Amino acid sequence: MSKGFAVLPADAPRYVLANATVPGVFLDDLPRPPDSDGLVPADIVVSDGVVERVAPAGSETAFPGIDLDGGMVWPTFVDMHTHIDKGHIWPRKPNPDGTFDGALEAVAADREAEWTARDVARRMDFSLRAAYAHGTSLLRTHLDSSPPQHLISWPVFAEMRERWAGRIDLQAVSILPIDLFLDESFADEITGVVAEHGGVLGAVTFMMPDLDIALDGMMRRAAEAGLDLDFHVDETGDPSARSLRAIADAAIRNRFPGRIVAGHCCSLAVQPAEEADATMERVAEAGIAVVSLPMCNMYLQGRVAGRTPRWRGVTLLHELMARDVSVAVASDNTRDPFYAYGDLDMLETFREAVRIIQLDHPIGAWARLASRAPAGIIGRDDHGAIAAGRAADLVLFRARTWTELLARPQADRTVLRAGSAIDRTLPDYRELDDLMRPSA
Repeated sequence: MSKGFAVLPADAPRYVLANATVPGVFLDDLPRPPDSDGLVPADIVVSDGVVERVAPAGSETAFPGIDLDGGMVWPTFVDMHTHIDKGHIWPRKPNPDGTFDGALEAVAADREAEWTARDVARRMDFSLRAAYAHGTSLLRTHLDSSPPQHLISWPVFAEMRERWAGRIDLQAVSILPIDLFLDESFADEITGVVAEHGGVLGAVTFMMPDLDIALDGMMRRAAEAGLDLDFHVDETGDPSARSLRAIADAAIRNRFPGRIVAGHCCSLAVQPAEEADATMERVAEAGIAVVSLPMCNMYLQGRVAGRTPRWRGVTLLHELMARDVSVAVASDNTRDPFYAYGDLDMLETFREAVRIIQLDHPIGAWARLASRAPAGIIGRDDHGAIAAGRAADLVLFRARTWTELLARPQADRTVLRAGSAIDRTLPDYRELDDLMRPSA
Protein backbone atom coordinates (compact mmCIF):
# COMPACT_ATOMS: atom_id res chain seq x y z
CA MET A 1 0.00 0.00 0.00
CA SER A 2 1.32 3.42 -0.95
CA LYS A 3 -0.13 6.61 0.53
CA GLY A 4 2.65 9.01 -0.35
CA PHE A 5 4.89 11.13 1.81
CA ALA A 6 2.34 12.75 4.13
CA VAL A 7 1.45 11.06 7.42
CA LEU A 8 -1.82 12.51 8.68
CA PRO A 9 -2.79 12.62 12.36
CA ALA A 10 -4.35 9.32 13.38
CA ASP A 11 -8.04 9.30 14.38
CA ALA A 12 -8.30 13.09 14.26
CA PRO A 13 -11.66 14.31 12.90
CA ARG A 14 -10.17 17.79 12.67
CA TYR A 15 -6.62 18.53 11.62
CA VAL A 16 -4.57 21.18 9.86
CA LEU A 17 -2.39 21.01 6.79
CA ALA A 18 0.05 23.59 8.08
CA ASN A 19 2.43 25.75 6.09
CA ALA A 20 1.05 24.73 2.72
CA THR A 21 1.67 26.55 -0.55
CA VAL A 22 -1.45 26.87 -2.71
CA PRO A 23 -1.72 28.29 -6.23
CA GLY A 24 -3.96 31.31 -5.75
CA VAL A 25 -6.16 30.39 -8.73
CA PHE A 26 -7.54 27.47 -6.71
CA LEU A 27 -8.67 29.61 -3.77
CA ASP A 28 -11.99 31.45 -3.53
CA ASP A 29 -10.84 33.54 -0.56
CA LEU A 30 -7.17 34.42 -0.37
CA PRO A 31 -5.74 34.46 3.17
CA ARG A 32 -2.89 36.57 1.81
CA PRO A 33 -2.08 38.11 -1.57
CA PRO A 34 -0.27 35.71 -3.91
CA ASP A 35 3.44 36.17 -4.51
CA SER A 36 4.96 36.94 -7.91
CA ASP A 37 4.51 33.27 -8.91
CA GLY A 38 0.84 33.28 -7.97
CA LEU A 39 1.42 31.16 -4.86
CA VAL A 40 -0.16 31.66 -1.45
CA PRO A 41 1.16 30.34 1.90
CA ALA A 42 -1.74 28.91 3.89
CA ASP A 43 -2.99 26.63 6.64
CA ILE A 44 -5.88 24.39 5.57
CA VAL A 45 -8.17 23.14 8.34
CA VAL A 46 -9.96 19.88 7.54
CA SER A 47 -12.93 18.75 9.62
CA ASP A 48 -14.85 15.51 9.04
CA GLY A 49 -13.61 15.27 5.48
CA VAL A 50 -14.48 18.86 4.55
CA VAL A 51 -12.34 21.99 4.27
CA GLU A 52 -13.39 24.07 7.26
CA ARG A 53 -11.31 27.11 6.36
CA VAL A 54 -8.18 28.33 4.63
CA ALA A 55 -6.15 30.61 6.89
CA PRO A 56 -2.81 32.43 6.78
CA ALA A 57 0.15 30.09 7.12
CA GLY A 58 1.22 29.56 10.72
CA SER A 59 -2.04 30.81 12.22
CA GLU A 60 -3.75 27.48 12.97
CA THR A 61 -2.07 26.00 16.05
CA ALA A 62 -5.02 24.64 18.02
CA PHE A 63 -5.36 21.33 16.18
CA PRO A 64 -3.15 18.34 15.42
CA GLY A 65 -1.74 18.41 11.94
CA ILE A 66 1.11 17.93 9.55
CA ASP A 67 3.68 20.57 8.73
CA LEU A 68 3.99 20.58 4.94
CA ASP A 69 7.03 22.85 5.15
CA GLY A 70 5.90 24.85 2.13
CA GLY A 71 4.73 21.86 0.10
CA MET A 72 2.10 22.57 -2.56
CA VAL A 73 -1.54 21.62 -2.18
CA TRP A 74 -3.83 21.35 -5.20
CA PRO A 75 -7.45 20.37 -5.58
CA THR A 76 -7.86 16.97 -7.23
CA PHE A 77 -7.45 16.96 -10.99
CA VAL A 78 -10.05 17.18 -13.75
CA ASP A 79 -9.26 15.32 -16.98
CA MET A 80 -11.81 16.50 -19.53
CA HIS A 81 -10.69 14.70 -22.71
CA THR A 82 -9.72 11.02 -22.56
CA HIS A 83 -10.38 7.78 -24.44
CA ILE A 84 -10.57 5.05 -21.81
CA ASP A 85 -12.50 2.76 -24.15
CA LYS A 86 -9.42 2.37 -26.37
CA GLY A 87 -6.78 2.67 -23.65
CA HIS A 88 -3.99 0.09 -23.24
CA ILE A 89 -4.46 -1.77 -26.53
CA TRP A 90 -0.94 -0.91 -27.72
CA PRO A 91 0.62 -4.33 -26.88
CA ARG A 92 -1.85 -6.12 -29.15
CA LYS A 93 -2.33 -3.40 -31.77
CA PRO A 94 0.53 -0.89 -32.01
CA ASN A 95 0.67 1.95 -34.49
CA PRO A 96 3.01 0.66 -37.20
CA ASP A 97 4.45 4.07 -38.11
CA GLY A 98 3.29 6.50 -35.41
CA THR A 99 1.18 8.54 -37.83
CA PHE A 100 -2.40 9.74 -37.46
CA ASP A 101 -3.54 7.56 -40.37
CA GLY A 102 -1.74 4.59 -38.85
CA ALA A 103 -3.60 5.19 -35.59
CA LEU A 104 -6.97 5.36 -37.33
CA GLU A 105 -6.39 2.10 -39.16
CA ALA A 106 -5.02 0.25 -36.13
CA VAL A 107 -7.85 1.30 -33.82
CA ALA A 108 -10.53 0.45 -36.38
CA ALA A 109 -9.10 -3.03 -36.84
CA ASP A 110 -8.77 -3.63 -33.11
CA ARG A 111 -12.26 -2.33 -32.39
CA GLU A 112 -13.84 -4.63 -34.94
CA ALA A 113 -11.93 -7.68 -33.72
CA GLU A 114 -11.65 -7.20 -29.97
CA TRP A 115 -13.99 -4.66 -28.39
CA THR A 116 -16.45 -6.86 -26.57
CA ALA A 117 -18.17 -5.56 -23.45
CA ARG A 118 -15.76 -7.57 -21.28
CA ASP A 119 -12.68 -6.24 -23.07
CA VAL A 120 -13.83 -2.62 -22.91
CA ALA A 121 -14.90 -2.88 -19.26
CA ARG A 122 -11.60 -4.31 -18.06
CA ARG A 123 -9.52 -1.72 -19.86
CA MET A 124 -11.76 1.11 -18.69
CA ASP A 125 -11.48 -0.02 -15.08
CA PHE A 126 -7.70 -0.31 -15.35
CA SER A 127 -7.49 3.23 -16.72
CA LEU A 128 -9.68 4.63 -13.97
CA ARG A 129 -7.63 2.96 -11.25
CA ALA A 130 -4.54 4.72 -12.59
CA ALA A 131 -6.31 8.09 -12.86
CA TYR A 132 -7.65 7.75 -9.31
CA ALA A 133 -4.24 6.87 -7.89
CA HIS A 134 -2.72 9.94 -9.54
CA GLY A 135 -5.37 12.25 -8.04
CA THR A 136 -8.15 12.70 -10.62
CA SER A 137 -11.71 13.09 -9.31
CA LEU A 138 -13.59 14.06 -12.51
CA LEU A 139 -13.00 12.55 -15.94
CA ARG A 140 -14.70 12.87 -19.32
CA THR A 141 -14.12 10.12 -21.87
CA HIS A 142 -14.97 9.93 -25.54
CA LEU A 143 -16.55 6.64 -26.62
CA ASP A 144 -16.14 5.31 -30.15
CA SER A 145 -19.76 5.27 -31.31
CA SER A 146 -19.76 4.19 -34.93
CA PRO A 147 -22.21 1.30 -35.30
CA PRO A 148 -22.36 -1.27 -33.80
CA GLN A 149 -19.88 -0.18 -31.11
CA HIS A 150 -22.30 2.37 -29.63
CA LEU A 151 -24.52 -0.50 -28.46
CA ILE A 152 -21.58 -2.10 -26.63
CA SER A 153 -19.56 0.73 -25.10
CA TRP A 154 -22.32 3.01 -23.80
CA PRO A 155 -23.88 0.35 -21.50
CA VAL A 156 -20.38 -0.55 -20.27
CA PHE A 157 -19.72 3.10 -19.52
CA ALA A 158 -22.97 3.32 -17.53
CA GLU A 159 -21.80 0.40 -15.39
CA MET A 160 -18.42 2.06 -14.84
CA ARG A 161 -20.02 5.34 -13.85
CA GLU A 162 -22.06 3.57 -11.19
CA ARG A 163 -19.13 1.45 -9.99
CA TRP A 164 -16.83 4.46 -9.68
CA ALA A 165 -19.35 6.85 -8.12
CA GLY A 166 -17.79 8.60 -5.15
CA ARG A 167 -14.26 8.10 -6.45
CA ILE A 168 -14.23 9.53 -9.98
CA ASP A 169 -17.21 11.36 -11.44
CA LEU A 170 -17.54 10.25 -15.05
CA GLN A 171 -18.92 11.85 -18.20
CA ALA A 172 -19.00 10.38 -21.71
CA VAL A 173 -19.08 11.82 -25.23
CA SER A 174 -19.89 10.09 -28.50
CA ILE A 175 -17.14 10.15 -31.09
CA LEU A 176 -17.96 9.30 -34.70
CA PRO A 177 -17.36 10.91 -38.08
CA ILE A 178 -19.51 14.01 -38.58
CA ASP A 179 -20.81 12.68 -41.90
CA LEU A 180 -22.80 10.01 -40.03
CA PHE A 181 -25.09 12.85 -38.94
CA LEU A 182 -26.19 13.12 -42.57
CA ASP A 183 -27.89 9.74 -42.07
CA GLU A 184 -31.12 10.93 -40.45
CA SER A 185 -32.00 7.54 -39.00
CA PHE A 186 -28.63 6.91 -37.38
CA ALA A 187 -28.35 10.53 -36.23
CA ASP A 188 -31.60 10.06 -34.34
CA GLU A 189 -30.40 6.72 -32.97
CA ILE A 190 -27.06 7.93 -31.62
CA THR A 191 -28.65 11.04 -30.13
CA GLY A 192 -31.11 8.78 -28.34
CA VAL A 193 -28.36 6.50 -27.01
CA VAL A 194 -26.36 9.47 -25.72
CA ALA A 195 -29.44 11.04 -24.11
CA GLU A 196 -30.45 7.73 -22.53
CA HIS A 197 -27.05 7.47 -20.85
CA GLY A 198 -26.83 11.12 -19.79
CA GLY A 199 -23.95 11.81 -22.12
CA VAL A 200 -22.63 14.53 -24.40
CA LEU A 201 -23.10 14.49 -28.17
CA GLY A 202 -19.85 14.58 -30.09
CA ALA A 203 -18.28 13.98 -33.47
CA VAL A 204 -15.05 14.33 -35.44
CA THR A 205 -15.33 17.25 -37.85
CA PHE A 206 -13.49 17.58 -41.13
CA MET A 207 -13.97 19.56 -44.31
CA MET A 208 -16.71 18.16 -46.56
CA PRO A 209 -19.37 19.66 -48.85
CA ASP A 210 -22.29 19.11 -46.46
CA LEU A 211 -20.51 20.04 -43.22
CA ASP A 212 -22.93 22.88 -42.43
CA ILE A 213 -25.93 20.59 -42.97
CA ALA A 214 -24.45 17.95 -40.67
CA LEU A 215 -23.63 20.52 -37.98
CA ASP A 216 -27.08 22.10 -38.14
CA GLY A 217 -28.74 18.70 -37.77
CA MET A 218 -26.47 17.75 -34.90
CA MET A 219 -27.09 21.02 -33.06
CA ARG A 220 -30.83 20.78 -33.59
CA ARG A 221 -30.93 17.29 -32.13
CA ALA A 222 -28.68 18.22 -29.22
CA ALA A 223 -30.79 21.27 -28.38
CA GLU A 224 -34.01 19.25 -28.51
CA ALA A 225 -32.52 16.56 -26.25
CA GLY A 226 -30.86 19.05 -23.87
CA LEU A 227 -27.37 17.77 -24.68
CA ASP A 228 -24.04 19.59 -24.71
CA LEU A 229 -21.59 19.18 -27.60
CA ASP A 230 -17.93 18.14 -27.69
CA PHE A 231 -16.01 17.92 -30.98
CA HIS A 232 -12.70 16.56 -32.22
CA VAL A 233 -11.64 19.40 -34.51
CA ASP A 234 -8.99 19.85 -37.22
CA GLU A 235 -6.49 17.36 -35.78
CA THR A 236 -4.08 17.98 -38.63
CA GLY A 237 -1.29 20.24 -39.81
CA ASP A 238 -3.19 21.04 -43.00
CA PRO A 239 -4.04 24.78 -42.96
CA SER A 240 -7.06 24.18 -45.19
CA ALA A 241 -8.79 22.34 -42.31
CA ARG A 242 -11.20 25.02 -41.10
CA SER A 243 -14.00 23.13 -39.38
CA LEU A 244 -13.47 25.08 -36.14
CA ARG A 245 -14.78 28.17 -37.93
CA ALA A 246 -17.69 26.12 -39.29
CA ILE A 247 -18.61 24.96 -35.78
CA ALA A 248 -18.51 28.52 -34.43
CA ASP A 249 -20.63 29.78 -37.31
CA ALA A 250 -23.13 26.95 -36.78
CA ALA A 251 -23.36 27.64 -33.05
CA ILE A 252 -24.16 31.29 -33.72
CA ARG A 253 -26.48 30.50 -36.62
CA ASN A 254 -28.45 27.97 -34.56
CA ARG A 255 -28.31 29.97 -31.32
CA PHE A 256 -27.20 26.75 -29.66
CA PRO A 257 -28.15 26.94 -25.96
CA GLY A 258 -25.75 24.38 -24.49
CA ARG A 259 -22.04 24.11 -23.86
CA ILE A 260 -19.67 23.44 -26.75
CA VAL A 261 -16.12 22.11 -26.47
CA ALA A 262 -13.65 21.94 -29.35
CA GLY A 263 -10.69 19.61 -28.87
CA HIS A 264 -7.32 19.68 -30.65
CA CYS A 265 -7.82 22.55 -33.19
CA CYS A 266 -4.25 21.91 -34.40
CA SER A 267 -4.54 23.47 -37.86
CA LEU A 268 -5.35 26.85 -36.32
CA ALA A 269 -1.65 27.19 -35.50
CA VAL A 270 -0.54 26.84 -39.13
CA GLN A 271 -3.10 29.12 -40.77
CA PRO A 272 -2.34 32.69 -41.87
CA ALA A 273 -2.53 35.11 -38.94
CA GLU A 274 -5.52 37.05 -40.27
CA GLU A 275 -7.50 33.86 -40.85
CA ALA A 276 -6.64 32.43 -37.43
CA ASP A 277 -7.53 35.73 -35.75
CA ALA A 278 -10.92 35.83 -37.45
CA THR A 279 -11.65 32.25 -36.42
CA MET A 280 -10.68 32.89 -32.80
CA GLU A 281 -12.91 35.96 -32.67
CA ARG A 282 -15.78 33.82 -33.93
CA VAL A 283 -15.00 31.10 -31.38
CA ALA A 284 -15.08 33.69 -28.61
CA GLU A 285 -18.38 35.08 -29.89
CA ALA A 286 -19.89 31.58 -29.96
CA GLY A 287 -18.75 30.83 -26.41
CA ILE A 288 -16.88 27.70 -27.45
CA ALA A 289 -14.28 26.29 -25.04
CA VAL A 290 -11.06 24.77 -26.39
CA VAL A 291 -9.10 21.88 -24.89
CA SER A 292 -5.55 21.22 -26.01
CA LEU A 293 -4.05 17.73 -25.90
CA PRO A 294 -0.35 18.55 -25.98
CA MET A 295 1.19 15.12 -25.46
CA CYS A 296 -0.86 13.34 -28.11
CA ASN A 297 -0.65 16.22 -30.58
CA MET A 298 3.12 16.44 -30.25
CA TYR A 299 3.35 12.67 -30.73
CA LEU A 300 1.27 12.52 -33.93
CA GLN A 301 1.50 15.86 -35.70
CA GLY A 302 4.29 16.52 -38.17
CA ARG A 303 5.45 12.90 -38.11
CA VAL A 304 7.21 11.87 -41.32
CA ALA A 305 9.59 8.91 -41.38
CA GLY A 306 13.22 10.03 -41.38
CA ARG A 307 12.31 13.70 -40.92
CA THR A 308 12.58 15.77 -37.76
CA PRO A 309 9.21 17.38 -36.91
CA ARG A 310 9.04 21.12 -37.53
CA TRP A 311 6.20 22.10 -35.15
CA ARG A 312 4.75 21.12 -31.81
CA GLY A 313 1.27 20.20 -33.01
CA VAL A 314 -0.64 22.31 -30.49
CA THR A 315 -3.27 24.98 -30.99
CA LEU A 316 -3.03 28.70 -30.22
CA LEU A 317 -3.72 28.48 -26.50
CA HIS A 318 -2.12 31.81 -25.56
CA GLU A 319 -4.06 33.69 -28.22
CA LEU A 320 -7.34 31.98 -27.34
CA MET A 321 -6.94 32.78 -23.65
CA ALA A 322 -6.15 36.40 -24.54
CA ARG A 323 -9.59 36.53 -26.20
CA ASP A 324 -11.28 35.20 -23.03
CA VAL A 325 -11.94 31.81 -24.60
CA SER A 326 -12.15 29.15 -21.88
CA VAL A 327 -9.20 26.79 -22.34
CA ALA A 328 -7.88 23.64 -20.68
CA VAL A 329 -5.45 20.77 -21.22
CA ALA A 330 -6.15 17.05 -20.90
CA SER A 331 -4.53 13.63 -21.21
CA ASP A 332 -6.20 12.33 -24.39
CA ASN A 333 -5.09 8.82 -25.37
CA THR A 334 -3.22 6.35 -23.19
CA ARG A 335 -1.11 3.46 -24.51
CA ASP A 336 -3.06 3.08 -27.72
CA PRO A 337 -2.22 3.74 -31.40
CA PHE A 338 -2.87 7.49 -31.02
CA TYR A 339 -0.37 7.82 -28.16
CA ALA A 340 1.95 5.01 -27.12
CA TYR A 341 2.54 6.34 -23.60
CA GLY A 342 0.75 8.12 -20.76
CA ASP A 343 -0.99 7.04 -17.57
CA LEU A 344 -3.87 9.51 -17.07
CA ASP A 345 -1.70 11.54 -14.70
CA MET A 346 -2.86 15.13 -14.99
CA LEU A 347 0.27 16.41 -13.29
CA GLU A 348 2.27 14.85 -16.13
CA THR A 349 -0.13 16.44 -18.62
CA PHE A 350 0.25 19.86 -17.01
CA ARG A 351 4.02 19.51 -16.73
CA GLU A 352 4.33 18.63 -20.41
CA ALA A 353 1.86 21.37 -21.39
CA VAL A 354 4.02 23.94 -19.60
CA ARG A 355 7.03 22.77 -21.57
CA ILE A 356 5.38 22.26 -24.96
CA ILE A 357 3.11 25.34 -24.98
CA GLN A 358 5.41 27.52 -22.82
CA LEU A 359 2.85 28.19 -20.10
CA ASP A 360 5.44 29.68 -17.78
CA HIS A 361 7.31 32.78 -16.65
CA PRO A 362 4.95 33.24 -14.96
CA ILE A 363 2.78 30.15 -14.69
CA GLY A 364 0.18 32.06 -12.69
CA ALA A 365 -3.34 31.45 -13.98
CA TRP A 366 -2.23 28.63 -16.29
CA ALA A 367 -2.39 26.24 -13.31
CA ARG A 368 -6.17 26.37 -13.70
CA LEU A 369 -5.93 24.34 -16.90
CA ALA A 370 -5.55 21.00 -15.13
CA SER A 371 -8.34 21.35 -12.59
CA ARG A 372 -10.50 24.42 -12.12
CA ALA A 373 -10.81 25.46 -15.77
CA PRO A 374 -11.90 22.06 -17.13
CA ALA A 375 -14.31 21.63 -14.22
CA GLY A 376 -16.07 24.83 -15.21
CA ILE A 377 -16.00 24.01 -18.91
CA ILE A 378 -17.82 20.70 -18.42
CA GLY A 379 -20.30 22.08 -15.92
CA ARG A 380 -18.88 20.77 -12.66
CA ASP A 381 -17.85 23.78 -10.62
CA ASP A 382 -17.96 21.58 -7.53
CA HIS A 383 -14.49 20.34 -8.57
CA GLY A 384 -11.23 22.21 -8.96
CA ALA A 385 -11.12 24.61 -6.01
CA ILE A 386 -10.13 24.68 -2.34
CA ALA A 387 -12.65 26.51 -0.19
CA ALA A 388 -14.60 26.29 3.04
CA GLY A 389 -17.46 23.82 2.73
CA ARG A 390 -15.93 21.83 -0.11
CA ALA A 391 -14.83 18.23 0.25
CA ALA A 392 -11.18 17.89 1.24
CA ASP A 393 -10.29 16.27 -2.08
CA LEU A 394 -6.69 17.40 -2.33
CA VAL A 395 -3.29 16.48 -3.74
CA LEU A 396 -0.29 17.14 -1.50
CA PHE A 397 3.23 17.56 -2.87
CA ARG A 398 6.64 17.91 -1.27
CA ALA A 399 7.51 20.42 -3.99
CA ARG A 400 7.35 24.03 -2.77
CA THR A 401 7.75 25.99 -6.01
CA TRP A 402 6.88 25.64 -9.67
CA THR A 403 10.40 24.62 -10.62
CA GLU A 404 10.39 21.90 -7.95
CA LEU A 405 6.90 20.71 -8.90
CA LEU A 406 7.59 20.47 -12.62
CA ALA A 407 11.14 19.13 -12.44
CA ARG A 408 10.13 15.71 -11.06
CA PRO A 409 7.16 13.32 -11.45
CA GLN A 410 6.10 13.83 -7.79
CA ALA A 411 5.63 10.08 -7.45
CA ASP A 412 5.49 10.44 -3.66
CA ARG A 413 2.44 12.73 -3.70
CA THR A 414 -0.38 12.11 -1.23
CA VAL A 415 -3.97 12.14 -2.48
CA LEU A 416 -6.75 12.97 -0.03
CA ARG A 417 -10.36 12.09 -0.67
CA ALA A 418 -12.78 13.46 1.91
CA GLY A 419 -9.73 14.24 4.03
CA SER A 420 -8.30 10.71 4.10
CA ALA A 421 -5.22 9.49 2.25
CA ILE A 422 -6.00 6.92 -0.44
CA ASP A 423 -3.93 3.94 -1.49
CA ARG A 424 -1.97 5.17 -4.50
CA THR A 425 -0.76 1.77 -5.69
CA LEU A 426 -0.98 1.72 -9.48
CA PRO A 427 -2.51 -1.24 -11.33
CA ASP A 428 0.00 -3.71 -12.79
CA TYR A 429 0.07 -3.98 -16.59
CA ARG A 430 0.31 -7.76 -16.16
CA GLU A 431 -3.38 -7.72 -15.23
CA LEU A 432 -4.16 -7.06 -18.90
CA ASP A 433 -1.84 -9.68 -20.38
CA ASP A 434 -4.65 -12.11 -21.21
CA LEU A 435 -6.40 -9.38 -23.23
CA MET A 436 -3.29 -8.56 -25.22
CA ARG A 437 -3.31 -11.81 -27.18
CA PRO A 438 -5.24 -10.94 -30.36
CA SER A 439 -8.27 -13.07 -31.09
CA ALA A 440 -7.87 -15.65 -33.82
